[in-house]
Parts: sequence; C-alpha cells; structure tokens
Amino acid sequence: MKSKEFDTVRSPGTALVTGASSGIGAEFATALAARGDDLVLVARSAARLESLAAELRLDHGVAVEVLVQDLAQPRAAERVVTELAARGISIDVLVNNAGFGSAGRYEDIAAETDHSQLMVNVVALEGLTHRLVPGMVERGHGEVVNIASTAALQPAPYFATYAAGKAFVLNFSLALWSEYRDRGIKVLAVCPGPTETGFFDVVGTRDAAVTGSMGTAGEVVQASLRALARNKGYIVPGRQNFAAAHLMPRRPRTLVARIAKRVTGAVAGAAAAHAHQESSDRPVRSAG
Repeated sequence: MKSKEFDTVRSPGTALVTGASSGIGAEFATALAARGDDLVLVARSAARLESLAAELRLDHGVAVEVLVQDLAQPRAAERVVTELAARGISIDVLVNNAGFGSAGRYEDIAAETDHSQLMVNVVALEGLTHRLVPGMVERGHGEVVNIASTAALQPAPYFATYAAGKAFVLNFSLALWSEYRDRGIKVLAVCPGPTETGFFDVVGTRDAAVTGSMGTAGEVVQASLRALARNKGYIVPGRQNFAAAHLMPRRPRTLVARIAKRVTGAVAGAAAAHAHQESSDRPVRSAG
C-alpha cells in the first residue's frame, strides 16, 4: 500500500539512490517506494540490492532496477549514467547517499583510504548531480538530496578528510538550491548527527558519536522528506543535533578548530586501540 503523506506535493517519478544496500540509503529507497516512486538502486553489493529490490517490488508495486557500481572507481558517475541511458531510464529524484569516513590521527590513515573516501563522498556525488540535473531542468522538475553530516559545519580533527568532504557537500548543495529554487528543482543537503548504522561497529567505539543525540535512519529520512517538500536548503535532523551543530562559534576559525579537537580527541585513541584488532586502514561506513 502506497503512502499518501507526500502525494499532494509531487507526482511519482523515478528515483536513483546510491549506497542503497543498507542504512540511510535503504531507508530512503523504502520511503520513496512507499510514496510511489520507481527506483534505481546503486551500491557495490549485488546480493543486498537484489534482496531489497524484490522486497520493494512486492510491498509497494513499484519498478526497481539494480545497478552494481563501486563509486570509488574513476568515472563511476559516467558509468552509472551510461547504464541508465542504455536501459532507457530518466531520473526525477537523485539521492546521493553513498559515503564512508575515516577516523583517527591523519598520519595513521592510509592515503588510499582517504582518496577512495573523497571519490565516493565528493567526486561521484558531484558527477552524478552534474549529469542528471540537466535532464531535470529540461523536464521542469526534479529533486536532489545530498547526504552531508553535522561534521560539515566545522573542522573536525581526527575526522579531517571526512569533515572537509562533507563541508563540500553542504556548500555545493546550498549553492545549487539557490540556483534552482525558482526553476522547479529542489536541492536539499541533509546533515545527520550520530545515526544507528554500521559506523560505530567498524570504528570499535561509540566515542565517535561525539555530539548530539543518536537517531535512526528512518528518522533521518522522514525529516529529510518533510524538508524536501518545503524546499528547504538544508536540514539537521533532531533538535539536539541542530542545537549542538549551531552552538559552535564560526569565528575565529582557528579557535573553532581547537575547540573541535577537544571534543573529538577521544576518537583518535579509540581508533588506535581498535587498530590492534582490525586494520586502521579499513574504511569506516559513514553515519551520514
């Protein structure tokens, strides 16, 4: 049975969700199917995608395509869009959810890990947006949801690359929101705080949840869809997370970085301890 919550806001279309195999991505796919959207699910895990696709077809009666792609690979966005064209699919809703993070002392994180992180969190996100937005403009409607993080709002020592990449996502999204808000295209940056996903299992400590309150992926998605319907430029889901994200001063920047180090300092030690059991080079799945 299809949800009616957002029916008065827009007509069903086709949504592409990256990182759809679990966590926030899977929740987005489920919510979009419930409101009547057909889906293209993108991730690395074919088995998980096929399982979710079968479930969504059965529960919501929508068409679901599976597209297996590692977004850390060069030209990943181009490959995805080429495959969409080959299948005759146009995209009305783009959810750039795929992402992961690295935690710990910068010198202890492999360069290849941070490179892959930026390829997924920044390069693939921008590449898919750049290739799919023109079609939305031509059709006169479309929605883009980019998953950032509360880490985007200030520098985060011991999450240096992750926070910097998410700052790009936030500012990029807000710029496009301003460009397209009067042209039928909605662009939303979502800045979740700590979220119940696999992030903390891989880090090996919940000290990485340094600020705000722990939320669920479902809560993040429902708040995001409400904000999208209102054409907001960005959202920090959860009152405590919103307060924590905005209480930090913005100037002077060096003071902000020093304060942030005191808040996130426990993460470096926890990550180092966890490295005795699992390689510290292993990617950490993002909470947002």
